[in-house]
Order: sequence, then C-alpha cells, then structure tokens
Amino acid sequence: MPIISVQMLEGRPKEKVAELIHNVTNTVSETLGADKETIRVIVTEIPKTHWGKAGVPMGK
Repeated sequence: MPIISVQMLEGRPKEKVAELIHNVTNTVSETLGADKETIRVIVTEIPKTHWGKAGVPMGK
C-alpha cells in the first residue's frame, strides 16, 4: 500500500487540496500500477509561522 505524504504551507482552498489528493493518487496508480483503493495520501498543512526560509518564519 503506497503512502504519500505531502507537506505544504497552509492557506490553500479545500478544493485545491482535494484536487492535489486526486492527482497524486492517479499519478502513483499509473506509475506503480497500484490499485487506487490501496493508495493513501496524507496532506499536512503547516502554519506559516512554523515554516522558515533563510532563517525567517514565512508568516512574518
């Protein structure tokens, strides 16, 4: 059972997150020949205050 974890900054509409899950599932299924029912996608949205770039939180 493939398990795919995606981490990204928070703030995208729930429809876009659903589209991402759908597209990742399709891509993994086609690439690995895995049944879509066996594929799990976990999306973790991280607050901008908890994500740093160049030593500075993105939420500043």
